[in-house]
Amino acid sequence: MLKIGLTGGIGTGKSSVSALFKEWGAYIFDADVVAKDIINNNDTAQAELIAEFGTDVLGTDNKIDKKKLARISFSDEDHQLRLNIIIHPYVFNEIDSTFDKVLADGNHEVFVVDAALIYESGADTHLDYVIVVTSHLKIRTERVMTRGGLTLDEFLQRVELQWPDEDKVHMADFVIHNNSTEEHLAAEAKKIYNRLG
Repeated sequence: MLKIGLTGGIGTGKSSVSALFKEWGAYIFDADVVAKDIINNNDTAQAELIAEFGTDVLGTDNKIDKKKLARISFSDEDHQLRLNIIIHPYVFNEIDSTFDKVLADGNHEVFVVDAALIYESGADTHLDYVIVVTSHLKIRTERVMTRGGLTLDEFLQRVELQWPDEDKVHMADFVIHNNSTEEHLAAEAKKIYNRLG
């Protein structure tokens, strides 16, 4: 079973490609969902986060407030790095144990790690191939602003903290340019998926 990384900055369409791959039979490991689950439910990770960032990240219920944590961790590179150093080892453990389970089940030929920070975290060294979804910044901005949830400043701050698309594209095994229609995106994704099968 191939272990594939799927990555792309915010607003590039990575999630759309992930949904297509799932439809075509891949197992999708959503690293963002797993990271959120760890932050919500893993007592050890929570204690480490509080020790690192202080009680500023706690909500009224004395649990970690993800919005507060995001505000602090996306404020600069140093804070983001400190968050990632705590969370990434837990996510890597989950990737390994989930991969073993899925491999044992034998129902999937492709295991996809869907994660924004494949290169930044060093996860690429544990994968067979990495696919990068890229898109013009203007289009990404429009998508994120239409979706809501982030202000323009918050969006640009997150873009700033991720590696530039050009760097990821140079390192990628496969690249999907998502600057056109959904149909075009699906066609490009299918070409690559067929090569993996």
